[in-house]
Amino acid sequence: MPRRSLLAGASSLGLLAAAAPPAAATAEAPAAAAGTRHWVGGWAAAVTPPARRGRSVTGFAHRTLRLVVHLSVGGDRVRLRLSNLYGTRPLDLGAVTVARRAGGAATEPGTRRTVTFAGHRSATVPAGAEIVSDPVRLSVHADRDLVVSIHLPRPTGPTTWHGGAKQTSYVSTRGDHTADERGSAFHERILSWFFLAGVDVATTAADRTVVAFGDSITEGGAIPDNVNLRWPDVLARRLADAGRRGRGLSVVNAGIGGNRLLSDVGTGADGRIHLGVNGEARFARDVLGQTAVSDAIVLLGTNDLGAGTGVHRGTRVTAGQVIAGLAALAGRAQAAGIALHAGTITPNAFLGPAGERMRAQVNHWIRTGRAFDGVVDFDAALRDPAVPRRLRHSYNSGDGVHPNTAGMYAMAQAVDLSALGRAGTYLLPVTGSGTSRGRPTCAPQPVQHSPG
Repeated sequence: MPRRSLLAGASSLGLLAAAAPPAAATAEAPAAAAGTRHWVGGWAAAVTPPARRGRSVTGFAHRTLRLVVHLSVGGDRVRLRLSNLYGTRPLDLGAVTVARRAGGAATEPGTRRTVTFAGHRSATVPAGAEIVSDPVRLSVHADRDLVVSIHLPRPTGPTTWHGGAKQTSYVSTRGDHTADERGSAFHERILSWFFLAGVDVATTAADRTVVAFGDSITEGGAIPDNVNLRWPDVLARRLADAGRRGRGLSVVNAGIGGNRLLSDVGTGADGRIHLGVNGEARFARDVLGQTAVSDAIVLLGTNDLGAGTGVHRGTRVTAGQVIAGLAALAGRAQAAGIALHAGTITPNAFLGPAGERMRAQVNHWIRTGRAFDGVVDFDAALRDPAVPRRLRHSYNSGDGVHPNTAGMYAMAQAVDLSALGRAGTYLLPVTGSGTSRGRPTCAPQPVQHSPG
């Protein structure tokens, strides 16, 4: 049965808005009471197994990582989610701190806070497990950087990481430099995040989280590093403005470069091998497992279609298989009480005639099949009106696949904000002091690996 009907007469940016609330939600979920503080997702990264070579395989020993993340929402407490999901040995966290960023590897004076785990300053995360820190009192701001410093006193072995950060982070010289405000010990620059899977924020500005779930176009694609102009970043700013009018939602990015809906490992449009379990397998962790989720926007399928020669389970991928995979995600979201909004697959210069025909079939089904709570017509937002199979010139980064920053802006503008935040009865109000007194916030939890 269809969950919601779609409105005709979409805007020139191609949004087809959903007309009625999902079955799991009321007609309009009540806004949080003024001043009520909730936990929401402030930032996230979809973690992957280590690559074939490099630091993700060799890991770190006796070093401090200084990871820079950009928050979508501000508040007065944070807590960290750290992952050893793909590790082969226990991960020892010697010391962890958070601080507001001053610039480069430097932190804003007076903002450094020690992070504890069940009241302890160090922790060990078993292989295949994740851990959540105690809440930390620190005033943080929307659209600003947070610095997470992690001392790794013993060899980590292969890492759990996110390779395509589009954000510069740092590695120190030998030793514990988590308290270094000037950042003078951090000489090595990296463009990946290691072990850090999420930052939750306790805030009165939002009470639900929107997850952007996709491939490199969602991850950041071809935009410059360190500009925070991915379409989920721009969407977060739109929602922050709307939040000041009583509709506050945070946004987290669960994009992975080269990711496919149906199969685990693929070659991205840039010709590089990207790692990450398929979208169906990681949906539970990267969408359903995020904090206080009300909505997810899924944009997957272009890497499955490939050049019309994508292979799944030994046979060539069909449009029907991609449609079935997306429909399965819609059913799982409905069962979890989360609204799933489907993004139409955008033009891709690497698609041959067969792939382009399949893209058109999948997009027609997304627009008319009524399987989702809403449709965001990214294809209509980005395509060249004269030649719909290709990106509009002013939105093309140059590779014919990834939008530039103007294209990312157009994608974010294609999202109907009024269609978001209606689902999600799963709210996380913050009570008490918000700090641990020795009781675990979350003990390390073993994670089941889904088959690819």
